[in-house]
Amino acid sequence: MRLIPTALALFLLADPASAQEGPIQNTIRAQIQAFQDDDFVRAFTFASPNIHALFGSPEVFGKMVREGYPMVYRPTDVAMLELRFIGGAYWQRVRVTDAKGRAYWLDYQMIERPEGWRINAVQMQEAPDVGA
Repeated sequence: MRLIPTALALFLLADPASAQEGPIQNTIRAQIQAFQDDDFVRAFTFASPNIHALFGSPEVFGKMVREGYPMVYRPTDVAMLELRFIGGAYWQRVRVTDAKGRAYWLDYQMIERPEGWRINAVQMQEAPDVGA
C-alpha cells in the first residue's frame, strides 16, 4: 500500500470553496428570508459596502429588489447550486423559482468582511429549461 505524503494529501483534500460554502450560503439565505419578512433594514446588512454606497439606504435597496428582482423578493423555492472561485472572487449560484413557476439562476458575488460574508453583486443567468 502506497501512502500519499501528508502535505500532498492535505493539498488534494483542501477545497477552499467548500470551506466557505456554509457561511456564504447562510448569508444568502438570511438575506432572502429578510426580504420575505419585508425587513429591508436587515436585508441591507448582508450587502457589501459597495452596495451600501450604490443604494444609500435600506429603503432604496428594498425598492430595487422588489422591482428588479421579484423572484428574490418572493421566491417559492430556493436551491443552492455550486460555489465557484472565479477571477479572485467567490460566486455562489442559486436557483430561485418565482410565483409563476419560472426558474432563474442568480450568481452572487461574495466578499469576506470582518463581520462575515457580504453580497457584493448579483448577476441573473439564464436557467436551462428543466423539461428539455
